[in-house]
Amino acid sequence: MKLNQAIRSAAPVTAVAAGFLATLIGVTSSVAIVFTAARAAGADTAQLDSWVLALGVGMGVTCIGLSLRHRAPVVTAWSTPGAALLATSLHGVTMAEAVGAFLFSAALITLSGVTGWFERIMDRIPVALASALLAGVLVQFGTGLFGQMEDNFLVVFTMFAVYVAGRRWLPRYAVIVALVAGVMATGAQGSWKLGGFHASLAAPSFVRPEFSWQVLVGVGLPLFVVTMASQNLPGVAVLRNAGYDTPVSPLLTWTGCVNFLLAPFGCFGLNLAAITAAICTGEEAHPDPRKRYTAGVWAGVFYLLIGIFGGAVGWLLTAMPQALVLGIAGIGLLGTIGSSLTSSLADVNMREPAVVTFLATASGFTLLGIGSTFWGLCAGVLTAVVAGWRRRPAKTAPVQRQPEEAEGARA
Repeated sequence: MKLNQAIRSAAPVTAVAAGFLATLIGVTSSVAIVFTAARAAGADTAQLDSWVLALGVGMGVTCIGLSLRHRAPVVTAWSTPGAALLATSLHGVTMAEAVGAFLFSAALITLSGVTGWFERIMDRIPVALASALLAGVLVQFGTGLFGQMEDNFLVVFTMFAVYVAGRRWLPRYAVIVALVAGVMATGAQGSWKLGGFHASLAAPSFVRPEFSWQVLVGVGLPLFVVTMASQNLPGVAVLRNAGYDTPVSPLLTWTGCVNFLLAPFGCFGLNLAAITAAICTGEEAHPDPRKRYTAGVWAGVFYLLIGIFGGAVGWLLTAMPQALVLGIAGIGLLGTIGSSLTSSLADVNMREPAVVTFLATASGFTLLGIGSTFWGLCAGVLTAVVAGWRRRPAKTAPVQRQPEEAEGARA
């Protein structure tokens, strides 16, 4: 009896499912960009496998270690905008020079954590703007859920209908049953491309770094900037929006250090996750906010498996139907999008700056190589400062909070 209780406590079904969904969505949504970046640096097959291994181990170790240490669902990810940057800027750069740029960026991230400057900035950002930022980042997945109905109505509508029914009769397992329904629907359609399977373990491939100031300035510094502005910034907003006051500086320090150690093997950028972290911080991951850290731990376990079985993972990601991935991503984030919008609009005086932040972030525009998450926050802060919101007492609209949300605020 005690053994069964221990197993249920360490591996609750909803937390395991949330960790799996976070890993699934995080990898499938951007792995093609990572492969393109590696190819741009001239990576061969062995080095490509090493990239997957290093990134998987890095994300797995940091997810597990930081979630257990802080008892919060700390989920990390590779830098997707960083990978997109590398895919376009590594042409003509040797792999050794690219590794030098990875080390430089990781050192700057570590320095940001040690000095604490990034956390001091984040502590000064109003909750309404942070919530609006998060809602702007996630809204594309919510609209993508319904956009996919145009291309594959049967699969996506089936998932959505099962999810709505699950919220009525099985609220804790609504996302899980929607995923099962999506797998069955895509299987019935024959959408899975299951040919050419080969199981292989990834092996590390060390690359001795070389340092070129042109590459450090042209690749390493932009990689640091986009990782901090487009990834770590909304990543902190996710934790804060869910009510977790986890100190930011240690998180940056550890992700930077692990990134630095694994960079010679292909770990180009580690950071706090935003979209996938939102899956693990919501009520669907666990009804008790104090135990949602187990979802972060399980995300780390699945990331480790991805790193170790690099070849099989590549096959699986190629075989998986896009409608299934985008559909479950939108369904899994519905609750977080709703709570983010509620928090962003609760303060009447901050409502307009929050709307500006939300719209600018959701627009997806890029300026000077930096994504809309950074510029959306800048637009919201500028609106708030010019409007002089600090000179007026805050008026907060009444918001009915669920017991789980109230408890999460104290976590």
